[in-house]
Parts: sequence; structure tokens; C-alpha cells
Amino acid sequence: MNALTVRQDPDQNWDDLVRYWEEMEWPEGSKVEIIEGIITVSPAPAYWHNDIAERIQRRLYSVIPEDWGVYQTLSIAVPSRLGMFIPDIVVAPRQTDSYVESHIPAGLVELVVEVTSKSNARHDRGSKPAAYATAGIPLYLLIDRWAPGGPTATLYGEPKRDVYRVLRAVKFGDPIDLPEPFGLTIDTGEFPVD
Repeated sequence: MNALTVRQDPDQNWDDLVRYWEEMEWPEGSKVEIIEGIITVSPAPAYWHNDIAERIQRRLYSVIPEDWGVYQTLSIAVPSRLGMFIPDIVVAPRQTDSYVESHIPAGLVELVVEVTSKSNARHDRGSKPAAYATAGIPLYLLIDRWAPGGPTATLYGEPKRDVYRVLRAVKFGDPIDLPEPFGLTIDTGEFPVD
């Protein structure tokens, strides 16, 4: 199944769009995001996709402070870009007083990780990094199994307006280093490619 888009009234405001996103009954197991004001429904990720996210998550636990969490299904809001995203991994301090029941503000996030699927790769390469940079999220790690030149891992940082600087880019098989506050090397050679 490919991603499905649900277009709303172009004059609809952010609060109404979020309320619709929260209150609709979406297909069980699907991933429902708001990308550039459009509700996008994607199928649950494949095993290999989750395996990559789990390997990264396991590594992150060894380096993050005790008062931070690593989350795989946490929604982050970027109202200025009409976005409600569910990255494959979100790393953020635990601050329950700042969280809404369905999401957290993107400004609280320290790192997002997206693992591409065929159906969402263009969003992970374009719309999402622009929104994450706009929100000032310090680091964005893109694991792109479907990159045109072959599987890659790219670390983005130093957000300015809606653009990140590429800090590191490697092909699968090479290590990628996350800077402090993580100080972590991830071995992309462990990621499945088939």
C-alpha cells in the first residue's frame, strides 16, 4: 500500500487541522502525519525499517542523559510549517509539563531520525528536514535506503531558517558520527539493505 493524502479546506486553520487529525479514526497500524497542511496516511513500516530504527535506538540509550527519552511513535508539531510529524525516532528531554496528549512542540527535540520507505522518501528528503530546521531541531539523521546512488546515512545540523547544513554523509557500510551531546558512532554496516 502506498501513502494516501487527505486534502483539507485550504482556509482551515492549524487548530482545526490538528483536531481533525486527532479525532478521525484512521486505519489501525497506519502512520498518520500532517505534511505541509496535508494529512498523509502511510502503511506501517516493514520489518527492516523498524530493525534499523531499533538498532539506532539501542545505541542512543547508551549515551543520552537519564532525563532524556528515545521515542519511536511520538508526534512533534511544527505549526509554522503546517506539520505534525511522527519521526522514526525522537530524542527529547522528559518535560511532561510541555507535552500535549497527542504531541510535543518540535522546539523541545534534540534529534530526529527518519528511515525512508519507498512511499515517503521524498518527504523525508524535502518537506520534513525543512520543517525540522525551521523548528530549530539541532540534528536530523536521515537513513535513506532508497537514495538514488545507493543506501546512505546523512547527518544534518546547524539549522538556519528552513535549511540544514550537511554535517556528514556516508554510504551504508561506513560509520557515521553524531556529535555531542551524543558523541556516538553508528555502524551503518549493520543495517539491512535487502
